[in-house]
Amino acid sequence: MDGYARATDIDRFALLHEAADDMLDEFADHYLVERRENKEPLGLDDALVRTVRLIPRMPTAAPLAIHFTDPGIRMVLGRWWAESLPACACDICGEDPRELVERLRLHAAALIEGGLWERVRRGMSGSWFETRLIGTGVKSSREGPLSAAGAREARRGGFAEPVQWAPWQLRF
Repeated sequence: MDGYARATDIDRFALLHEAADDMLDEFADHYLVERRENKEPLGLDDALVRTVRLIPRMPTAAPLAIHFTDPGIRMVLGRWWAESLPACACDICGEDPRELVERLRLHAAALIEGGLWERVRRGMSGSWFETRLIGTGVKSSREGPLSAAGAREARRGGFAEPVQWAPWQLRF
């Protein structure tokens, strides 16, 4: 071994792109959302990737964004919940694309049902975001640091107090 993990069959993650496209189409048909599609970078020095956002017409409901990366996707729920699927495409980690599709759908369903909670917390060493996602088959929380500018922007956006995002409204 040379110390590097190999990813020999990344084509297996194409299933994630198909499932994400199907899910986005389904949600756009069933919920009162605006669909925006463009190309944007994931980071400052990253290449442009196809990004689809579903933005609920009701401002108290959280948006969903899917970035179509190579080999998988990056899902962003609300303001701070972000997850890359797969987390690692190497052969050693061996993530199963079918399980990742299930996670994608479970997390998106929890968002749509109003299961996302977010807030900014001030501490001695700066500000942090906290986020929780709770739904059928999902109960998870995350936190991370915010820059001073990011914390100010979040507080101006109403995140000084906890925000419980509302469920999405059906079209019918």
